[in-house]
Amino acid sequence: MRQIADASDASLRSFVCDTVAPGAHVHTDGWSGYRRLAQSGYVHEWTIMNTSGDPAHVAMPGVHRVASLLKRWILGTHQGSVSDEHLQAYLEEFNFRFNRRTSRSLGLVFYRLLEQIAVTDQVTEKHLIHDYVWRQHKM
Repeated sequence: MRQIADASDASLRSFVCDTVAPGAHVHTDGWSGYRRLAQSGYVHEWTIMNTSGDPAHVAMPGVHRVASLLKRWILGTHQGSVSDEHLQAYLEEFNFRFNRRTSRSLGLVFYRLLEQIAVTDQVTEKHLIHDYVWRQHKM
């Protein structure tokens, strides 16, 4: 997940190009901001939600499950108080928790957290508030 400026073609394609392997199959809703993904080397399939006959949570259950859990987590854990300047850090924490939600070993989760701490550069308050670029590390 990443905070983006808007839902324009430029913002959405930049996000997809940074996070999805070239040539991958990408399934989106019918939003016009996604229309040029095929020009960036992706196999793009879209579903126009209001004409598909299925509600959005049926047509794209994974997307709606993650969005619903994120909203619930923000409202429950943070009482809905999430500022724009810290949103990316909150998204990173949610990703960490979500990706490890089925782990049967709490010790392994803690070990992975320590691994991430060891390979992450120092993060200052200035970085947190002013657009720190979170690097992904391959484990």
